[in-house]
This record gives sequence, C-alpha cells and structure tokens, in this order.
Amino acid sequence: MATPVLFDRKLLASRLRRALLLGAETFLLDRVVPEFVERLAAVKRHFAFALDLGTPGAALAKALAECGQVDRIIRSGPLAHLRETSFSRVTSDEEALPFGEEKFNLVVSALSLQWVNDLPGALVQLRRTLKPDGLLLAALIGGETLHELRESFAIAEAELTGGASPRVSPFAEVRSLGSLLQRAGYALPVIDSDRHVVRYAEPFKLFHDLRRMGATNALVERSRRPLTRKMIARAAEIYAERFSDPDGRLRATFDVLWISGWAPHESQQKPLKPGSAKTRLADALGAKEKSAGEKTGR
Repeated sequence: MATPVLFDRKLLASRLRRALLLGAETFLLDRVVPEFVERLAAVKRHFAFALDLGTPGAALAKALAECGQVDRIIRSGPLAHLRETSFSRVTSDEEALPFGEEKFNLVVSALSLQWVNDLPGALVQLRRTLKPDGLLLAALIGGETLHELRESFAIAEAELTGGASPRVSPFAEVRSLGSLLQRAGYALPVIDSDRHVVRYAEPFKLFHDLRRMGATNALVERSRRPLTRKMIARAAEIYAERFSDPDGRLRATFDVLWISGWAPHESQQKPLKPGSAKTRLADALGAKEKSAGEKTGR
C-alpha cells in the first residue's frame, strides 16, 4: 500500500529558506530545547555518539554538547537547517536517511518530524540507526495545534465561497504515535504532550510568525487560488470573535508531542508472562477474592 503524500517537501524546503531570509522565529524551539536537556538528565545515561535530525538551527546540538551527557554530535537535515558550522553536518531528508544500521547511541529531533509524509517509515529507519539500547527522543508539533486558525479559515471560506480547502496541516495525535512506536519496533515507548498557548495582539502577527517559522501551508492538496484580502480579513474577524481573551489578545495553541523509545536490548525490562505472578492481587489489596460468577452484595 502506497504511503499517502500529504506534504510538498520541495515547497517545505523553499519555505524554510524564505524563513531564514526573513529572520527565523524560534520562540517554540527556545521552549523545547531546555526540555530535551531535562529529559535526558532524568535518563542518567551517557551517550557516545548522537544524531540531531532535522532540528532547525544548532541550538539543540549546542545544548546537548554543553550538558555533558553526549560526547559527539552530528547534525543532519535540510541544507537550510545546517548553516551553523560548529558540528559535523550531513545533508539529508528525514524520509531517506543516509546512515547505516546501529550507528548512534542517541537520536534527537526537535520540531521537524511533523512534516514527514511517511512517519512510520521514518521511525523504522531511526530505530535501525540506533545501536542496541540506544534512545530516540523527539518533539514534534501535533494534537490541536492552531485549531483556532483552522476553524477561523474554514468558517470564513464557507461563508465567502460555499466550501473549504485545507489551510492548516493535519497533525498526529498522542494515541496514534504510541501505536506507531510499537509498530516500528521500539522498546519501552513513552508519549506525552506539552501545550503552549501564545497570545497575540492581532492575528496578522501570528501569520507573520508562521511565515518566519517556515510553517505556512505546504499541503499537496492545498488550494492553488491565492487568498483574497476579503478572505483574510474575514478570517481575522472570526478569529478575534471566537478566540480572544478579556484583554483582547488572541490565543494560538501549539501542542508539542514528545516521543521516546529504545532500540531493543536483552538488558531492558520486559513484561512478565501471563500467570507468572507470585502474589495475588486480592492479597496485595487486602480484599476477599470472589469467583467470576459470584455477585457482589450491595
């Protein structure tokens, strides 16, 4: 079965180059990078060789180099992300990694994997690049990110044209990522999310920030008709009507989904086999055990 192509990867690369020319907006990355350091510190493990995949800029690689848990880091991704020369660099596409099997002790990726068409395939490739007992730790945009913008444009377009086209990218959910990690062969998968609500004086500042993040619409099925001033103005009105706080500032939601998983290794904890327990649950709870057919009195 062919993988559906959601994103125009060439257009994404072009948007990234434009973002750099405009001056990249990094407020979300600035929040995510310290979290990587904190999460790795909780692991209490030293990593000899790490891959930083697709992260915009070198902030994450620098933070990992300074934290003392990583000896050597190589950065890989689109050329637009690799202008910083402090680290070894390999130009690559997240959908077709150029690395062999069992190369890295650690793979990290910040705010990049949400644009991959074949995320299951990318996760499998990353697992293969990890040495046994190596760790994948990634943060990607997901959940209800920009639901306010999606709703505002959908209503405005329905009012003005009688239909709607996709204006905001679809994003992965926590539950689906958990199943993807398991299918990709990771041990001890963990998925959680952080919500960041950013407030704007007016929606056009949000539009400007998305452009400087390289995060504007790159869907293959996007409408090719340019947005009219009337459409943009109506969407801005709806946004202000529905998603403003009492002080008049507008909310924009960004959900960051965190995924982690380990390349399998015999030393890792494994679930016990059914029937192997040595203590009954009823004894542990101090409760009287009843047979399956016995009714509980009221």
